Amino acid sequence: MIPAFILQHAPALLLCVPMLGAFATPLLGRLGAGIRNAWALLAMLATLCVAGILTSEVLANGTLIYTFGAAAPSFAVPLDSGGIPIRIIFAVDAMGAFMALSASIVGTAVLLYSIASQKKNSGQDGYYGLLLLLTVGILGMVCTGDLFNFFVFLEINSLAGAALVAYRVDKGVAVEAGLKYAVLSTLGGLLVLFAIALLYGQYDALNIAMIASRMQFTLLDKVALVMLLVALAMKAGSVPMHFWTPDAYSMAPSAITAFLVVASQASLYGVFRVVFSLYGLALDCLTVGWIIIILGVLSMFVGVTMAIPQKDVKRLMAYHAVSQTGYMLLGVGVALAVLGNQDLLAAYGNIAMQGGIFHIINHAMYKGLLFLTAGAIFYRTGTRNLNRLGGLGHSMKWTMIFFIIGALAIAGIPPFNGFASKLMIYESVFLFNPLLSIIAMVVSILTLASFVKVFHSIFMGPALPEYAEVREAPLPMLIGMGILALMVILFGVFPQQVVDILVAPAAAALTDQGGYIASVLGGA
Repeated sequence: MIPAFILQHAPALLLCVPMLGAFATPLLGRLGAGIRNAWALLAMLATLCVAGILTSEVLANGTLIYTFGAAAPSFAVPLDSGGIPIRIIFAVDAMGAFMALSASIVGTAVLLYSIASQKKNSGQDGYYGLLLLLTVGILGMVCTGDLFNFFVFLEINSLAGAALVAYRVDKGVAVEAGLKYAVLSTLGGLLVLFAIALLYGQYDALNIAMIASRMQFTLLDKVALVMLLVALAMKAGSVPMHFWTPDAYSMAPSAITAFLVVASQASLYGVFRVVFSLYGLALDCLTVGWIIIILGVLSMFVGVTMAIPQKDVKRLMAYHAVSQTGYMLLGVGVALAVLGNQDLLAAYGNIAMQGGIFHIINHAMYKGLLFLTAGAIFYRTGTRNLNRLGGLGHSMKWTMIFFIIGALAIAGIPPFNGFASKLMIYESVFLFNPLLSIIAMVVSILTLASFVKVFHSIFMGPALPEYAEVREAPLPMLIGMGILALMVILFGVFPQQVVDILVAPAAAALTDQGGYIASVLGGA
């Protein structure tokens, strides 16, 4: 039986638990590495439990509204003087809960993996504190119902991410990558802040639902929309604003890279929340939908073609992360393009939306798994250069198996999870425009070819003399990889159950702007 206090305050606890973990970690580090690591892991596990409780509550009872500072923080109509919500409000619908659960699962695997992977490094107090703070930023972005607080959590996400990218220093190369990430994140944050100022100046509100209920789609609204889409698409790693991704993903510790994928998806969530919940049918849905579709196609094609010639395995995977983001943009873009036509939305728009959203959690699992396998290889060999690797399948069998699972999933091969979400995208997008579906399938073929090359370069052939003494990765790293591999397999073997329980409610919540507004404003 879950205590009533936890049920009532789950949205606040979702942030308070990792925030407390983050600020207490450096203090507990003075008592010993073991105590610090146990505390950080406990904080992340508790966050996962809260995310699970919150998700079950939202799926059972609908959108959960939580008003900070109110006498009764969870109630249906969080309105203050004059019917305007002036307090900080979290509005956790099925889409937000879906994203929070996905982030918490990956975060748990990443933290467990880090216990072994960072054991030899200094500065671990800061590392674990920043990792938990990054978790706070991600979870805050996907739960808040307030634009300004979305900006605040976006900045927390960016600052913690930049510090973690630069964590290893690596003769200044990692610092350079972290600085690039910080500068571009700052520019993106300024665009978001300017857009919020334009909306606030017109509508005298920061609450997403309140602004949406008053939206007139004026020229200033259009300018704000462009600013928000550019900034958040850049943070999500979409082409042509993806240029920070290879450097940041390749230079960050592999565990952090796996979590940066989730941090990027929080910005992608921001794109979807803006176009569906904030603007909705006030948009020229067909035009904006096609803009998102074009960004998706460019991301898919440019990402995979840039990945193929790479020799650094993590840089190669970074470009593939860009490519996979394109599938999410494509599916959701098609749904937006037909949003105003209920017949087309019912025929294939909803399936396209579900496929794009399903691909978010699938990508977080298999791409996180692939980055963790790359980290295990670097941990044992000290190199990421494909030309200097070979024969590791003899000594790192479990890592090889996990790599195979991730590689087949990202290429869309059954029975792994990538196939399930890609098939939904292929079928629905084909009904919208057959050419787009063909491009998506070609990109998957090129992805498979790329990872066959990587597999052969790293694991096949005789063991190289310099790696004769190489052993398997430590147990905590294997457990972290195993958690994500298990999710990849389960989501691939039981896709319909995942869609019915998690994905379909998330898609329905995102497309129902009226329901979102009513849940926050009480029908006002």
